[in-house]
Amino acid sequence: MILDNILEKKLEEIRKRKEDSPLDSFQHQLGKPARSFRKALCTKGKTVIIAELKKASPSEGIIRKDFNPVALAKAYEKAGAKALSVLTDWPFFQGSLHDLEKVKEAVSLPLLQKDFIIDPYQVYEAKRHGADAILLIARILPTIDIRRFLAVAAELGMDALVEVHNEEELKRALDAHAVIIGINNRDLDTLKIDLRTTERLLKKIPNGTLTVCESGIVTREDFAKVKGRVSAALIGTAFMKSSDIFKKFQELTGNA
Repeated sequence: MILDNILEKKLEEIRKRKEDSPLDSFQHQLGKPARSFRKALCTKGKTVIIAELKKASPSEGIIRKDFNPVALAKAYEKAGAKALSVLTDWPFFQGSLHDLEKVKEAVSLPLLQKDFIIDPYQVYEAKRHGADAILLIARILPTIDIRRFLAVAAELGMDALVEVHNEEELKRALDAHAVIIGINNRDLDTLKIDLRTTERLLKKIPNGTLTVCESGIVTREDFAKVKGRVSAALIGTAFMKSSDIFKKFQELTGNA
């Protein structure tokens, strides 16, 4: 399965990075305050957009050949995005921590680092490179690790989006006291997308929890299905395939 391949490569990648840059060599340099990802999502009754910077993916291959993260981030900010998601995995998404750093300097929006976090080292590393929030994928983490990584993120002043795809993962995320739940409409095993996943799981999430709809929003009709029902919609591929980000943003949100 593609997920197994991703995690195998990620383990090796982390091992090498720990050797090249041990945690104790930079842990004392992490004092800079984060921008609040959580506050960006706290707009009562409204669904904001988290716009994603994604050059490639396992399901699509190369999505955007002319990938300029800084120019795209600025376009997203101008269009009205309230936060950005930055892919930092290289082998499968052609992203990097360098992209994260460049985008941090270019815009004032909070940044979600999107990667496959399986080691506490990565949380510190995310902070080092400018992330304001991290993605924790329940599919690949036991509950004890979700709790542990949430605690490290909180210690560093960062937020965390805990991603789920089914009821079992949602229960574990809630048991770990996640306050931002991302519902991924894509099955990470099959890579198939079903927007009904969001509708089904929303019914089981307690009031007061911030919710993010992930994957599968490509049309105005798609966005209309979740508008006002979730705190935010994370949209990447639809924007990356568009030649005019501002126009696509207006089209999706119904302001065109």
